[in-house]
Amino acid sequence: MKVIHLISGGDTGGAKTHVHSLLQNLSRSIDVTLVCFRGGPFAEEAAALGIDTRVMDGGFFRALRGVRALIESGGYDIVHCHGSRANLAGALLRRSTKKPVVSTVHSDYRLDYLGRPAAALTYGKLNVFALRHIKYHIGVSDAMRALLISRGFPRATTFAIYNGLDFSRTLPERSRAEFYKRVGADVREGDIVVGAAARLDPVKDLATLVRGFAEAKKSVPGLKLIIAGEGAERPNLESLAASLGVADSVTLAGWLDDMDEYYGALDINTLTSISETFPYAITEGAAHRLPTVSSRVGGIPRLIEDGFTGYLFEPGDYAALGERIARLASDARLRERLGEAIFERAARDFSMEATCREQCAVYREILDREAHGSRAGVLICGAYGMGNAGDEAILDAITAEMRSIDPLMPITVLSRDPEGAEKRLDVDAIHTFNVPGFLRVMRRRTLYINGGGSLIQDVTSRRSLWFYLFTLRAARRCGCRVMMYGCGIGPVRRPGGVRSTRRTLNSCVDIITLREPDSMEELHRFGVEGPELILASDPALTLSPAPAEEIDAEFNSAGADPEGKYICFALRRWPGFEEKAPAFAAAARYAHEKYGLTPAFVSINHKSDGEAAAAVASLMDGVERVFIPGPLPSALAIGVMSRMEIVVSMRLHGLIFAAGQGVPLVGVSYDPKVTAFLRCVDGGCVTLEDLTEDGLCRLIDAAAALREDPAALEASVARLRAIEHKNTASAARLLGKQVNDQ
Repeated sequence: MKVIHLISGGDTGGAKTHVHSLLQNLSRSIDVTLVCFRGGPFAEEAAALGIDTRVMDGGFFRALRGVRALIESGGYDIVHCHGSRANLAGALLRRSTKKPVVSTVHSDYRLDYLGRPAAALTYGKLNVFALRHIKYHIGVSDAMRALLISRGFPRATTFAIYNGLDFSRTLPERSRAEFYKRVGADVREGDIVVGAAARLDPVKDLATLVRGFAEAKKSVPGLKLIIAGEGAERPNLESLAASLGVADSVTLAGWLDDMDEYYGALDINTLTSISETFPYAITEGAAHRLPTVSSRVGGIPRLIEDGFTGYLFEPGDYAALGERIARLASDARLRERLGEAIFERAARDFSMEATCREQCAVYREILDREAHGSRAGVLICGAYGMGNAGDEAILDAITAEMRSIDPLMPITVLSRDPEGAEKRLDVDAIHTFNVPGFLRVMRRRTLYINGGGSLIQDVTSRRSLWFYLFTLRAARRCGCRVMMYGCGIGPVRRPGGVRSTRRTLNSCVDIITLREPDSMEELHRFGVEGPELILASDPALTLSPAPAEEIDAEFNSAGADPEGKYICFALRRWPGFEEKAPAFAAAARYAHEKYGLTPAFVSINHKSDGEAAAAVASLMDGVERVFIPGPLPSALAIGVMSRMEIVVSMRLHGLIFAAGQGVPLVGVSYDPKVTAFLRCVDGGCVTLEDLTEDGLCRLIDAAAALREDPAALEASVARLRAIEHKNTASAARLLGKQVNDQ
């Protein structure tokens, strides 16, 4: 792989550090060339690091011709741009060279020329034009990627790669006293030195640092502040320090060549920007084990967890900044603890090795997409965005499994709540019934997934069956590979529905993975023989519960004791439910009186299940009960189920959530899919039609007995989990990718 990197050549600070470090390390595994549009220290330092460096000066368009000739003669695969001048060059070269162009966006381009209106109207506008005409973009944090997406850059071609640093190197030992003397800082023995490395620009908001420092100095007189950087804000900062009476304690050191010496002379590192991506000033300070106080911006919260690996404050809040500086300055042990914590987190998650690995993965993804034209990734369709935690759990699981195949894969979801799906899962989403929209997407995706659940059935309505069969046919006509993923089949009761199902599945579907044997038998009964049929299990079994504190918070919000003992009732209205409501109420009372279990009514579908719960609860005067109405994200629903002693559920995914957590089950079946799952896990089951008070109480007794010996349920679920990977492996085959087949 050969990649040519373009940059202006006048860059300083974080951008210089990023490009030099990245290219020096990338050159160990791929062929890298750096082109600078002017000579000087940037190009000289790059060459000294062993980077193949070329200087193309003599005017922009002359340089552009030189770069084009170099790309054509050098056989480069990708053009990678850094900064506005390089972005403009990349945008102009993309058609003539026919090479994919990617730009790393190091900062918010709308703020790059803050305080310089003439530059913003020229260079800023040209940079925006260039970025819009470059196909691929890399933000140096998740926050920057999200910002680009919010401004209309396509999610599928926008990536996030955090700045990395070499944490394995040995830091040089330098004389702090000599450094202070050279920069003119009056630091005496026992003083605590606070620092910030940033260009003196309005976006860095160093005025907030000076104000916060002045506040901290009121309680810790022996504080000194040294700011490394140069810029137009210098006179303003000098005047501010004088007006606050701290001019003698504030040193503006200007640009420094040796940043190791600078960070080695500090006791506390700070950052006060109003906008950032993921600045090297934070990771460089972390490499020196400096406790850090930073504004809560960009990707910084990925590294700094407030109170654990450092301190965060809201941008502009100088009082909060001052309080945190004073706290650190007054406690040497706290400084040491937070310094070690940020070093360990940064070394683990933000190393240069990780950055290079992720950068190469993005290059490979770009080349793979270019080789396959416009087709890449998956389109997932199902009963999503309708308030059902079970269906959302299926979507969560399928999305996670697609990313286990390829973390950079473009994923689009059809949902009744596309905005919610995009926010929760970081996917592109369109409305389920936006037919022109999803047909356009089908023409760009490699694989169409009919995603879990029982979509092929006509019990709820014939229109549902016709719609999902239509999407299968449309996907095939649009050139997609087609898969039905961890699904249940039926019932399809009408002869016309069976015939249409048979024709569509035989002619349009490549692979069907099924969650239970009953669905396999149903397909055989329909005469479906065209697709490959594989017995797997429900993908939701792979999901984990939410963190304990989130589960506790959900119980507390419901007015329930998180440590209480509960029997769950996950009910839904179904024909015949009303006449059976007294049996549910009697069984809930029985479990309360015999086993001391508080009935907890949990809504799997928050839009409709509350009515069924209220109908049963109205028959339970004098019995304590709890309502957890939702909406519950899938991880939280699983976590709630994990706290139950017994689960009585009409909802299939209420049973699946509980089974995955080893909780004894009682299923009340209104649908063959519920009976089929309970048969797989040896769970207690009664049909809604046959439900009686005595029969339900006996099943609760049997479930209670399993609390003493849960091994049987756990073994059944382990068997299902052991075959669930067949869903992922089948999708990977259709995508032409590999996964570990365990």
